[in-house]
Order: sequence, then C-alpha cells, then structure tokens
Amino acid sequence: MTGDPKPAVCVLGTGLIGGSVLRAAVAAGYEAWGYNRSETGAKAARADGFDVVSDVAAVLGRAAARDALIVIGVPMPAIAGVLSDVKAFAPDCALTDVVSVKAPVTAAVHRHELGARYVGGHPMAGTSESGWAASTPGLFKDAAWAVSVDPGVHAQTWERVARLALDCGAVVVPVLSDEHDRAVARISHLPHVLAEALAMQGSNGGALALGLAAGSFRDATRVAATAPELVRAICEPNAAALAEVLDDTLRVLQAARDTLRASADLTDLTEAGHSARVDFDDNQRRPITDIRPGDHDWHTRLAEAGRQGGVIESL
Repeated sequence: MTGDPKPAVCVLGTGLIGGSVLRAAVAAGYEAWGYNRSETGAKAARADGFDVVSDVAAVLGRAAARDALIVIGVPMPAIAGVLSDVKAFAPDCALTDVVSVKAPVTAAVHRHELGARYVGGHPMAGTSESGWAASTPGLFKDAAWAVSVDPGVHAQTWERVARLALDCGAVVVPVLSDEHDRAVARISHLPHVLAEALAMQGSNGGALALGLAAGSFRDATRVAATAPELVRAICEPNAAALAEVLDDTLRVLQAARDTLRASADLTDLTEAGHSARVDFDDNQRRPITDIRPGDHDWHTRLAEAGRQGGVIESL
C-alpha cells in the first residue's frame, strides 16, 4: 500500500552494480546497508556516507533481525562463499542477486538450501569501470532489470524484488532463468568477446592503425576496457550458451569472408545487419498491466509476456 515503509535492503558486494543498487535504494528511501570483502572498499563507501562494513557476520545478523531483502552483488566465482555466509547467518531472509547469469546462480542457491525465498535478478546496466568509485544511483534509470519467474518462485518475494528494481529506476522484464542466459549470451556476453577480438585486431595494425582509429573503433571496443577478470566472471559461467552463439556468429563472418573474396561484395551482411539494428532502434516496450504475482498461472503468463517484449513499469 502507498505509505507503507519500504523494507530493509542488505547488499553483499558494493562494486559497480552492488554499489549502485545500494546508492539507488538509499536514494529511494530504503533503509539499506552493505558488506564489502575489502576493508578499503568498505571505507571508501563509508567516506561517501554509506553504511558499509567488511564484517559479513555483523551485516547478515542485522539483515536477519530486520528481515531485509538480501541482494548478492558479487561476481559468479564468489557466489558459493557468499551463499554459505547467508545460510549461516540469515537463512530466512528474502534473497536476490544481480549476477549476469541466472541458471548457475539458481543452481547454487538450491545447493545451499536457500531456494524457498530466492528470486534471481539481473539489471542490464554497467560501464567498463568497476568498484565502488564507479557506482552511481542513476545507473539503472530506464534500464531493463530481468527478474526470474521460474516455477516455484514465491509471489511475495518476487514482488519485493520487482519493487526494488522499479524504485531503482528500472523497468522489470519477467524471464525464465535459462531463457535469460541464452538471450544475454547474444546481447551482452558476445559483445564482450567481439570487442576483445576487435581491440586485438586494431592493436595488431600497429601505431598507424591505432593513430587512425576513431569513433567506430572506440565505440565497438568500449567494453574491452573492462578488467579481464571481470569479463571472465561475466562470460565464463554462461559458456555453453556463449559457445553456441559464437558458432552462429562465425558462420555469418565466414559467409561474409567467402563472398568478399569471391566478388568483393558485402551486400548480404550489411543489409541484414542494418535491418537488425533498425529492429533494435524501433523496439517498443510493451507494458504488462494485467498480470500480478499470485494470480492463477502467473509464472507462465509473465514469462510469455516477457518473451514478447513486455515490461512491468509499476506495481
């Protein structure tokens, strides 16, 4: 109801994404605090006026006492350790995450017996920078925030996660975890791989090539400026889906190479690529207004609505 106090939020990992969630939640009026493994990172957050410490037991004990929504903001390689801490200190709290893959996180959550109050999440926002200093409360403005509607997801927890996403400025895209992972392999993880490869080819051209490089090279290689360990943490957990879309991409590139060699012709590639980009530019979000968590068959209906481009803009 309007006027009800916002529930507490506890963010585990205050780097770019987790830190931005903490900043945005505080700006939206939530009682929110966080944990950062590095005391240096925690100190930087405190210097900016945010309640962040490096004592995970204390942070999660507070979350348990306040029935906080716990947001896991660490990279995939650190998930198991964080889930062990949650199970030890706050096993009954509602739980979500902002990791770039969903199926592996969901599996890890269930291995730690925390699935009853878990709803996966993934805000589609970021920069090539990392750490608390890169975080900003406006990072999620108008961004798509995927929220899992897997079978068994609890309606009340789902709504709690969706409300946080909306209050952070995003729109909510309901999605099944495995479909999310296949989709982001194409529009998030593949771009990282292609940017790395393109950056290499530019560098292989030596000082002349780099001296001539301008906007198209800069824009297409932007995410290659991301720290290599973070790119690996983003892409490697989605290896199967990413390998599949790489196969598709290699077939496209090989066909373009063959026609270029045979007839100096790139018509097929340029026309198909231009048309696909126009599709992206013309894509219109379709508000979902007639399905609520807890309705009959709501998981299936929301998943289908998200599959068709639907978004939730308010609850």
